Amino acid sequence: MSRKFVDLSIYLENDVISDPPAFAPKIEYFSHKNTVEQIESFFPGLKASDLPDSEGWAVEVVKLSTHNGTHLDAPYHFHSTMDAATGKAKPSITIDEVPLEWCFQPAVKLDFRHFEDGYVVQPEDIETELRRINHKLSPLEIVVVNTKAGARYGHNDFVSAGCGIGYEATMYLLDQGIRLTGTDAWSWDAPFVHTAKKYAETKDSSLIWEGHKAGREIGYCHLEKLHNLEVLPPSGFYISCFPHKIRGASAGWTRAVAIFDEAL
Repeated sequence: MSRKFVDLSIYLENDVISDPPAFAPKIEYFSHKNTVEQIESFFPGLKASDLPDSEGWAVEVVKLSTHNGTHLDAPYHFHSTMDAATGKAKPSITIDEVPLEWCFQPAVKLDFRHFEDGYVVQPEDIETELRRINHKLSPLEIVVVNTKAGARYGHNDFVSAGCGIGYEATMYLLDQGIRLTGTDAWSWDAPFVHTAKKYAETKDSSLIWEGHKAGREIGYCHLEKLHNLEVLPPSGFYISCFPHKIRGASAGWTRAVAIFDEAL
């Protein structure tokens, strides 16, 4: 057997649309040639010519939201309280409080690429897919969904692409002990542009962010903006997605990786 690693993370970069424009990351790059002054400030009298090839260091200054790039959302992002289904809601945990065991578990991939952009996945859709791949969910498995958005990363319509997971479908997973889910779309929920149309027609505010709001009932995390899900098998692999430790934050960036064994 050989161990294979598949990178499930997108880049943090300036020129590819991965967020609405107002929320896009901004990265400023400093090369070896334009940082010599930074080094000189530590060593009075130093000249560029004193350094090998007159080069300083490379460094970047990054302006980010905790929700840029591939990241893990904590229950605190969804609502101020969680676990209301137990009869006693408690303060939602932040990203630095997420149990580490949630972040490295066997995983299963549900293929929802056939659903149209804006479709809201229901429990029966999950059951149908689990029967198709002959898989029974186990507590703490990581469940990721492959949507049409995965193929639209790098295109202008990425943020509006893909299906979303509805409240009932999310609760279906949580009731079976799932505590970490993920999607290759911009959001676990259906893209806002589609939900906005439904809300305009119905004025039903329960449609807004309904999958996220399941976290009020049972605390859980999810990964957003995953990548390369189409190359994964339906099951038989692990996902590692430990988030950056940001005190009191609603999310943390992660280098999500799928790990599985292959026969030589």
